Amino acid sequence: MDYSPDSLISSRFLRKGENSVVSQNERNILRLLRLYPGMQRSALNDHLDLTQQSIYRIVDTLVDRGMVKLGAPIPGQGRGQPSPTLHLNGNYAYSCGISVHADTIYIYFMSFAGELIAQDSIGLAGKTMATALSKVREVIVKLRSQHALTEEANIGIGVGFMGYNVGGTRFSGPLPLHEWSLIELGPLMSDALGKPVWVHISGQTAAAGEAMFGVGRYIQNFAYLFIGYGFGGGLISNGELLLGGNGNAGEFACILDPTEIDKRPALQYLMKRLEMNGIKVPTVDYLQRNFRADWPGVKEWLDDITPVYNRLINAIWAVFGPQAIVFGGQVPPALARMLIERTVSFEIPRYGVPHPPAKLIVSEVKGDAAAIGAAAVPFKRMVF
Repeated sequence: MDYSPDSLISSRFLRKGENSVVSQNERNILRLLRLYPGMQRSALNDHLDLTQQSIYRIVDTLVDRGMVKLGAPIPGQGRGQPSPTLHLNGNYAYSCGISVHADTIYIYFMSFAGELIAQDSIGLAGKTMATALSKVREVIVKLRSQHALTEEANIGIGVGFMGYNVGGTRFSGPLPLHEWSLIELGPLMSDALGKPVWVHISGQTAAAGEAMFGVGRYIQNFAYLFIGYGFGGGLISNGELLLGGNGNAGEFACILDPTEIDKRPALQYLMKRLEMNGIKVPTVDYLQRNFRADWPGVKEWLDDITPVYNRLINAIWAVFGPQAIVFGGQVPPALARMLIERTVSFEIPRYGVPHPPAKLIVSEVKGDAAAIGAAAVPFKRMVF
């Protein structure tokens, strides 16, 4: 099916007489302002291969369109008329980010300036896909009302789905998401929610969220482990998300032998082990909020998965060579630290000198990284 969310963008966001939101030069300037809020207009000259006159003209256009705000100059910056500071205008537009996990859907709103302005969630247990999408629509309307946002200012919706891509916007999800699997989610969700919808793997959108609001603020190359009901992840290279040739970059569990699949660090297996030990954990969200390291069954589960886990970590080290590996998704931070403590490098250093190691870091994102990253997708796709 030929589905293109880019073509569904409202005309209010498009450049006059064109089908794009920004030109390449405008995109370059807006990307700089996202990375360096409050940058002086005169400082743009150091980053762009454009004349000062062209830069001033482009900035004036972005101000006229409401995308950029002029701020007070920074005093004491040399002779002549001081240059104004530039800021993204958060009121220009907002986006919606949705993550579809095995038992919960998270919904976030993000302003054009990258601020998280609203969030909510709904449980999936016992709901058909149609019912769940209806509830999502209700939550979106409620959040708009609570924060005095208009429907017209919503540029689009990013979605992180738990599963791997099998072509287009079709994904193969875990058993709890069987009704959502192997169908074109993009057009279906776009029709249901009335906005253009971009769909990616939840591990990838979570990695993008980490790049914007977590470890990515100071590390530009990292692998992200999405430890949730299942196990996947994403790769950030030079600050940008890598999707791969078929959209499945970061599906780390694919290196495992089929007989080892239940030994991967997926929380569904920990939940079963806990239930066997008399600990009732109804959802992954409950596990994340209430986890205790001394629960019976936790240590035994870690013992079982450690060999496979270490093989996964060493494969990521060898193939991608990241500066860091981030432990995220829906994993409780205490459990992530327990995994980190069990990590062993298989490397045999040559001449006693090993490869530079990757830092092992617990996710620094507060909230659902997959939905937060998904909210950034429309802006990254169309503007930045």
